[in-house]
Amino acid sequence: MAFRLSGSDAEELPLNHDINVTPFIDVMLVLLIIFMVAAPLATVDVKVELPVANADPSQRPDEPVYLTIEESGRLTVNDRPVELANLGAEIAGVSGGDIEQRVFLRADKAVPYERIMDAMNALRSAGYLRVALMGAEGGTAS
Repeated sequence: MAFRLSGSDAEELPLNHDINVTPFIDVMLVLLIIFMVAAPLATVDVKVELPVANADPSQRPDEPVYLTIEESGRLTVNDRPVELANLGAEIAGVSGGDIEQRVFLRADKAVPYERIMDAMNALRSAGYLRVALMGAEGGTAS
């Protein structure tokens, strides 16, 4: 026994195919505000001037291998100029091919960090993994 309350199916409410985007817009605006507030906090622009090492100098080997990077970008191995492409061969010649030899890397403080990393990558490619970074000795910077 079924009851029909309305006279026909034509009186039913029409289907609404529209999407209600108001909640979506509200969520997007909240996220936009969060990112606008958080973005300046995520960027750090701090100038760092590294201090001079004041630790006691460690014992150096009898025949140390010094790799020097000058302010102009020129590389020298034990006071002999060398190109970055030939750095591994030059270090091998000075150290006698001993890849366990420690290489003392000293660089001018005005040398870009990228240049130092290029030299360290060249040393690593040549098999020299023992690299000691040298700083100015003493307690004050010049």
